[in-house]
Amino acid sequence: MADVTTKQARAVVDAALKKAEEIGTKMNIAVVDAGANLKAFARMDDAWLGSIDIAIKKARTARFFDMPTGAIGQLSQPGGSLYHIEHSNGGLITFPGGVPLKNKDGVIIGAVGVSGSTVENDHAVAEAGAKVVG
Repeated sequence: MADVTTKQARAVVDAALKKAEEIGTKMNIAVVDAGANLKAFARMDDAWLGSIDIAIKKARTARFFDMPTGAIGQLSQPGGSLYHIEHSNGGLITFPGGVPLKNKDGVIIGAVGVSGSTVENDHAVAEAGAKVVG
């Protein structure tokens, strides 16, 4: 199975930190491997403590379902095909900020999760991190 390397995971965190600094936010950034295990993590100074768990769960959610967490959120609304999915797998996060990581061949090798600001900012920072892999 293809897996994110430590070097790649650190590059994802570094790119996400750079984007967070550019937009003036304080973020928690988590990278999980192909098995959804934590591979790298950074908490910016003064980032919310409550967002540590959210960032990790966003990364795990994106990897478990191989899609951005915002897409899962759309499917999990009342009446949706995945309604209440957030209660599975020990708790998932179904709002934006989690993005799968793909290698140069398009194979998913992990995911990044970001939390600490608006979901729009969280997603932008996660995307910036994800772009460095591949």
